Amino acid sequence: MGENASFWESLIYAHPTCTTWKQEAEGSIYHLASIFFVVGFMGGSGFFGLLYVFSLLGLGFLCSSVWAWLDVCAADIFSWNFVLFAICFVQFVYVTYQVRSVAFDREFQELYSALFQPLGISLTVYRKIVLCCDAEVITLEKEHCYAMQGKTPIDKLSLLVSGRIRVTVDGEFLHYIFPLQFLDSPEWDSLRPTEEGIFQVTLTAETDCRYVAWRRKKLYLLFAKHRFISRLFSILIGSDIAEKLYALNDRVHVGQGFRYDIRLPNFYHVALPETPPVQPSHQPHHLQRGSPRRKPAGVTNCGSFLAP
Repeated sequence: MGENASFWESLIYAHPTCTTWKQEAEGSIYHLASIFFVVGFMGGSGFFGLLYVFSLLGLGFLCSSVWAWLDVCAADIFSWNFVLFAICFVQFVYVTYQVRSVAFDREFQELYSALFQPLGISLTVYRKIVLCCDAEVITLEKEHCYAMQGKTPIDKLSLLVSGRIRVTVDGEFLHYIFPLQFLDSPEWDSLRPTEEGIFQVTLTAETDCRYVAWRRKKLYLLFAKHRFISRLFSILIGSDIAEKLYALNDRVHVGQGFRYDIRLPNFYHVALPETPPVQPSHQPHHLQRGSPRRKPAGVTNCGSFLAP
């Protein structure tokens, strides 16, 4: 204990104390450096936050170097501040290069601005998502089918960039798919990663369409590596399915003038006791958890083939 006490005493009290203090203030360069340090440490996160921090800290260390060279005339103070300035400068150049290297085509840039940027997704995370779809935007010509009922396998997840898709089942109109909506979110959600399935609806392009497609296996590998991206897509897909459910809700009616509401399904069984029970189908279902595109049992669609 005595040795430790002597060590701390020598460390603290060995240096002579200041008997007199300077009456005049340091030069303006010193105070400018301090201002740069204070403002620089208020920077945020992300690429642009790093650019902000390194630029202001670099200016602060540069001013400190000039102050040490001109006012203090101390080589060691100048050397340390200049080395720190050089480190900040190198970091600033490196981050700038990373930001410039994250460049996308116009459609991917618009998709980021409209969908991912409002959610606070950084460009580095978005780049991983874009690379997963090979940075490709696919064209679907008018009246061409993206998927056919009972024929097309569910092997990808697609997001509409431009155009409009018509969804039908047995030739009957269900709803439209608009830009920034998934084409096959109900099908994606209905299958587990190890399951396979076939579309129970037909998706037809009403106009020339452009969409982005992620292959299932490749996207699941991305989810396994980055849990944040997995949670992001889970939220986006869930929100998209809810929009499709409400699109169906706006177009279906039941008897006696009632409008079907997906939030109150039991009310219509009481209001319409004469509605015959629907017998379960003996046909195998590919979507085990049910598809939100399907109409509720006992409901007739009075808005077939009507534009929204």
